[in-house]
Amino acid sequence: MSEPILKIRDLKVNYGGIEAVKGISLDVPQGEIVTLIGANGAGKSSTLRAISGLVKPSSGTIEFEGENITAKNPTDIVTRGITLVPEGRKIFPDLTVKENLRVGAYLRKDDITDDINWVYDLFPRLKERSWQAGGTLSGGEQQMLAVGRALMSRPKVIMMDEPSLGLAPLVVRGIFDIIKEINKQGMTILLIEQNANMALKTAHLGYVMETGRITLSGPGKELLSNESVKAAYLGT
Repeated sequence: MSEPILKIRDLKVNYGGIEAVKGISLDVPQGEIVTLIGANGAGKSSTLRAISGLVKPSSGTIEFEGENITAKNPTDIVTRGITLVPEGRKIFPDLTVKENLRVGAYLRKDDITDDINWVYDLFPRLKERSWQAGGTLSGGEQQMLAVGRALMSRPKVIMMDEPSLGLAPLVVRGIFDIIKEINKQGMTILLIEQNANMALKTAHLGYVMETGRITLSGPGKELLSNESVKAAYLGT
């Protein structure tokens, strides 16, 4: 296993009097796919929101490339090289596909033509629909656009919150193929996913989160064969 590019230690996140994340620690090794699985309300999205700077942790530290980024704002986090593909895609429905991709590069000052072409190579469907409004795309195409938009900032770590949510099984397989391809090209990925079977088959490393705590961790393939994981998340 390579060195962690992202380290979380004793992270706590509160919303008013409710503690959503209760002192978790996890590592995201450079160049690997790491998945965080768990039921709704386990604290997975709150963890990503804290890493992104969208919510301020009540305690604990988040380190990226050896630097403490716990108190940084979302723009700083993106500039340093972490982007989030949010749950529900959150594309701009009235902008074209190409305009949505340009929005993903809003902090960059260099020429982004090669990166738009790179995204089109990953997602040929987006190239076909480059002048179509985002809101007219299918759910799967919108998810591709959300991933493509996040890639436009040239991140070192891309975080994905429920990329398969609401998609047909065939489309889900396509999204996971893209996740593997992006990773093969050197991208580190932190993935939250309710489809535990696909997530653990794809991930090098997995963490199981229950009611704000990490209860299990290990290689994805090992967790797939863990009896308690099977019973709770795989329906077997």
